[in-house]
Amino acid sequence: MRAGLRAGAGIWYNQFMGNRKRKRGKQKKTYFGRHFMKPFLWTFGLVTAAGIAGMAAYLWVIAPAAPAADRHFQLTKEVVERGQEAEESQIEEIKTANDRYADILNDPEYMVENNIYARDAASPDEVTFAFAGDILFDDHYAVMARVAQNGGDITKGIDPALIEEMKRADVMMLNNEFPYSDRGEPLEGKQFTFRAPVSAAGYLNTLGVDLVSLANNHAYDYGETAFLDTMTALADEGIVYVGAGRDLAEARRPVCYIINNIKVAVVSATQIERLDNPDTKGATDTAPGVFRCWNGDNLIETVRQAAADNDFVIAYIHWGTENEEATDWAQEEQAVALAEAGADLIIGGHTHCLQRIDVVNGVPVAYSLGNFWFNSKTLDTGMIEITLDENGLRDCRFVPCLQSDCRTTLLTGEEKERVLDHMRSISGGVQIDGDGYITW
Repeated sequence: MRAGLRAGAGIWYNQFMGNRKRKRGKQKKTYFGRHFMKPFLWTFGLVTAAGIAGMAAYLWVIAPAAPAADRHFQLTKEVVERGQEAEESQIEEIKTANDRYADILNDPEYMVENNIYARDAASPDEVTFAFAGDILFDDHYAVMARVAQNGGDITKGIDPALIEEMKRADVMMLNNEFPYSDRGEPLEGKQFTFRAPVSAAGYLNTLGVDLVSLANNHAYDYGETAFLDTMTALADEGIVYVGAGRDLAEARRPVCYIINNIKVAVVSATQIERLDNPDTKGATDTAPGVFRCWNGDNLIETVRQAAADNDFVIAYIHWGTENEEATDWAQEEQAVALAEAGADLIIGGHTHCLQRIDVVNGVPVAYSLGNFWFNSKTLDTGMIEITLDENGLRDCRFVPCLQSDCRTTLLTGEEKERVLDHMRSISGGVQIDGDGYITW
């Protein structure tokens, strides 16, 4: 591209300027030509050259900057600060650590097209993922009041010890239950509508969040404009999203991570709302929206394809009945279908309360992680942390937390044991030890 532009500019210069010189030699040097046309032509030539140079600079340098930055971020988040490129040696280290997937890592365009991210890990021998439930940054609701009163300090809403736990994961994911936008209007007739300013997306980086799901029933609360703004706001902060898109192909596309020679796919979809024409628009072949799975055919096919192309597949699903600890039939039926299609782990949300942890056809299922940091209610919550190695899932752990008075904290001592006891009481198909490790 660059060589083509340079060659094109050279041809233009030789033809245009050469013709001008030849023609100028044949002209009579009149007073008008000497005192008016010559300065005019020089000015015109300089302005034209500057314009072309500017356009060439844009095409050659500026225009590729966005995709180039995206590609570098997709290679590794840790070694790239915003606006800077990774050192070649750092990129080579990641490629060396993931030599099974060298063909993919050497094809950045393919990585971009297929939502593939290569990452370095905290340990050379394992990969850790962590998952939490619903989060809300809408400054018109109580959850943000304490943060606003403290100059926007997010640690007043989420315990620093919990943030450190989140940051320890190689990939941290949660449910982003609102749009980021300063535009749009609340959907008419919807009881609760949420929206956060675009600047609030920066909180995710402070919390150590790498990946969010937009497959929920509030991502479209302020209409299509705000929905599209959300994806832009997240991309600008280097936050990856899944479960939504500008069309169905993007919305259903998994996010894939290559870490320590393990390729992990994350698929996200929502059963909510369950009407044929929901407030939260489902993506179509030609229109933006979320990835809906009330009719689960597209979801099951997506998981089946992901299982064929990846070592481990995670399904992160928005489902269940609000404020109901018991799972419903739609969750249970779809969990079986997901396991049969090739999902290796199923994480759920939406109910605003914890639901049971179970095993379906050998696949661990956390039916709902409830609220993570969403409102002022006192509610038990938690995270699921998994560790993968070359043999697959090595560890699965529930980390007890508490949302109370607009603040979420990491639990210890008697309160930690209380929540673990509750999870044991509702999770008959698994065993949970004193550190939260789950076995079956």
